Amino acid sequence: MLLILTILSMTAAALLLVRLLMLRRELGRMTQQLRSYNEGRTGKKIDVALFDSKLEALAGQINRQSQLIVEAEARKQRVQYESRKAAANISHDIRTPLTSIIGYIQLLEGERITPEEKFEYITTVKNRTKRLQALLNDYFELSVIESLDYPLKAEKLGLTDLISGILVEFYDAFNERGITPDIVLPEENVSVYADEAAVRRVVENLLNNTVKYTSGQVEIRFEQQRETADLTIINEAKELAGSDVSLLFDRFYTADRARSAQTSGLGLSIAKSLMHNMGGTLTAELQGDSFIIICRWKLAAKAAL
Repeated sequence: MLLILTILSMTAAALLLVRLLMLRRELGRMTQQLRSYNEGRTGKKIDVALFDSKLEALAGQINRQSQLIVEAEARKQRVQYESRKAAANISHDIRTPLTSIIGYIQLLEGERITPEEKFEYITTVKNRTKRLQALLNDYFELSVIESLDYPLKAEKLGLTDLISGILVEFYDAFNERGITPDIVLPEENVSVYADEAAVRRVVENLLNNTVKYTSGQVEIRFEQQRETADLTIINEAKELAGSDVSLLFDRFYTADRARSAQTSGLGLSIAKSLMHNMGGTLTAELQGDSFIIICRWKLAAKAAL
């Protein structure tokens, strides 16, 4: 009996030793895989050849950590790229009107300019200065809106009345462009929880964008859906054919439409940031030659206080 126990003990000890050696070898193999991955000699993640739940769990966590590091590095690279892009775009946007202002001031310093030319140059300098001021204000406002502590006061708003009043204010702007928008509003005053000043800025920015860039008929609809209140603006925009319209909300987008001589191109970026801060959404799409913007708020009964 004692002999049998001895044999069994020795067998168990041998099996345990073999298991430990196999674990040691597998840990060495995992270490080598991780070293190769860290040194950039392979992009292959760690795999486990030995069946062991603990080792598999360890390899899984190491692989997850490696993926998180890769994603963090990608985000870092993206932020650095956007920062460089921002600096270049801001520099360009400021330098263009500033160069023009300096040029006209030099012309004003000339000794042989007529009173008519002087008046023309001064008018141009004023307009370029206003353009520069508006640009700087927009950049500042967008940076403030995107800060974590930007204040918003959510309150119950009658959105139908608010939008109707803003549309009345844009009557002259549309009329000057020879545009008679097709407007559809609900009879009831649809309510949402939102910041009134922010909502007003969003709607004004969208309408300003429409007035400046529309090339045909404009349709404006405000409708109550099951859980949301949707403001839809549709206008003809043949020049956007084939474009990724989602880029129009990017402050750094450099398409001619977004960075014309008449606008800083930040209106849509500001509107989207404000909608995000209010818990709403602002999206755009192309259907044929029609550019469609949809601004969506949660209804008061569904919105969080």
